[in-house]
Order: sequence, then C-alpha cells, then structure tokens
Amino acid sequence: MRTTIILYLSLMAGTLFGADFVITVSCDGMGSSYMKSMVDAGKMPNLKQLASEAVGTTNARADFDITVTIPNHVSIITSRPILGKKGHNWTSNSDPAKGQTLHPTNGTYVSSVFDVAHDSGKRTGMWATKTKFSLFKISYDAKHGAPDTTGPDNGRNKLDQFVCENTSSNVTTQFIADMASNPYNYAFVHFGEADGAGHTSGWGSDAYSNALMNLDACIGRIMNMVRIDPVLKNKTAVIVTADHGGERRHHDKANRPLNYTIPFFVWGAGATKGDLYSMNRETRSCAGDSRPDYSAQPQPVRNSDAGNLALSLLGLGPIPGSSVNVKQDLKY
Repeated sequence: MRTTIILYLSLMAGTLFGADFVITVSCDGMGSSYMKSMVDAGKMPNLKQLASEAVGTTNARADFDITVTIPNHVSIITSRPILGKKGHNWTSNSDPAKGQTLHPTNGTYVSSVFDVAHDSGKRTGMWATKTKFSLFKISYDAKHGAPDTTGPDNGRNKLDQFVCENTSSNVTTQFIADMASNPYNYAFVHFGEADGAGHTSGWGSDAYSNALMNLDACIGRIMNMVRIDPVLKNKTAVIVTADHGGERRHHDKANRPLNYTIPFFVWGAGATKGDLYSMNRETRSCAGDSRPDYSAQPQPVRNSDAGNLALSLLGLGPIPGSSVNVKQDLKY
C-alpha cells in the first residue's frame, strides 16, 4: 500500500506539482505552417531547440468562432471559449475605453489564471507589446478584481506587474530584469511584431519572417534566463503558443486552416518530451486539417488550454467558471 501511494504521488508530481514558476509566451500571429518552415530552414534555432526538448504540437487550435488577438488572449488566460454560455464573450479587438473591463460583457465576473495564482499568494505579471492589453490591467486591478476568498486576503489587484513596451526586445529586457529582482510565479509574455508584420506586409513575407526571427531571439533569452538563474533553474516551466495564424494580410476568417492552426509547447520543469496528442489519447484528438467545434469529443489541444495548464503546473486548481481543460487533464 505504501509503495502504491509513493508511486501515485510520483506520477502526480509531473501533473500537479511541476513548477514553482510558469511563463506563458504568446507569439501573436505565429501560424504553425510559417513557424515550421522557418524552423526547418534553421532560422528559428531557439524555438527548434525548445520544441525538441518539450512536449507539444504544431497542430493546436485557436478559438472555433473568432481568430483575432484580444478575444483569443482572453480565452488563453480564462480557459474559456469566446462565445456562448460557457464563453467570456469579449469580442472587441480594440483598445478598451477608459475604465472598461471585460466583466460586464459576460454579465458576471470573469475569473482568470491571474485570480487563482494571486489569491493563492503567488506573484503575477503581464508583459505585452500592444496597448490594448491594458484590458487585462484594468479588468484585474484593485478596483475591478474580485475579492480574495482563498486563504489570507491578498487583495483584489490580481496583477502585481503590468508592462507594455513597443517591441518584443524591449519587453524581454524588462521581463528579464523584473524576474531577476523578484520572480513572478505566473508570468504572461506577449510578442506582437509577427502579427504587425503580417498585417503590413503579409504572412510569409520577408518582414514577417524577420519578425519571427526576432521573436525566436527573445524566446532564446527567456530560455537562457531559466537555465542560468539559480532561483528559476529546474523550477520553471514555459508554455509557448499563439492566438492565431494568418494568410495574406488578414486572419479574421475563423474557418481558414492558416488562421486557426497554431503551435502549443510545454518546456521545462514538470514537462516531459514528445507529442502532446500521443500523451493525451483519451482526452485530446488531433484534428488533422479539420476545425472541430466545442461539442466534439475529444477536443483538439487549444490555446485556451493554457490557463488551467499553467495552474496545474503550479499545483493549483482550475479557474472558476472555466470550461476548457477544467479537469486539468492535459498531461505534459
């Protein structure tokens, strides 16, 4: 009996207690087909190394209904679809109006990964390259965040740090500096130049490819920080995904494979190595080129798996009100 318990706890360690720190990196507009071409051409060496050491897939999915930036990022941090009774129902992709939060759109408070981590006494932060990410700062500040009813009262401000810089390089520099001074247990890092280059010059253009190479350099800096910082080393997991891909100069058509097919990798503490679908045959199904809706069983891996996955890596329960990976059954 004692041996069985020890074995069970050992198996669970990689599922519930994998890391003291989790960094979610969102590569805005990084469609899988473009990423794979760049990796195969040797132009994204850091992502190639991360993928070779991670558990992951290049056949994950964005939201079924909408493939634009902010709605998908709300899904990533809330582990909800965008639309419907189980959704967060935030569809705007613009800068929020002064004082506007995402909560009234849904008719009730929309909890996030920041809520669960913060209310459990962990430090949280977001570093982004687009001003419209201020939606998250406002929605989870000391005025609009929900009361903390978990253990000691840590206050209503769910984000200990919010940084917005105009380039991914600047975001990375500030993020590394902030992690060095007092590490954040849950950190969300957004890189936006690939999306901007796609809209300006087209997905697959030279400008887009250059943006992916710059993004790769930033990921390499984060990986290096995790490897050498004595506080983070062997205690940090990194989730890398995207909000959507794109084709030509757009990504708004949710039924286009180049728009909805994205990567999803888990690297570092608590994560194993291999194919995410092979590891999750009972709960996730590789969709090929198809686009399953939320009624399909099993579901494909989605970017919205990331919120509850990050919490499971930290040994915390799911986001209240979430419906994607709410059982935290995505194995890694």
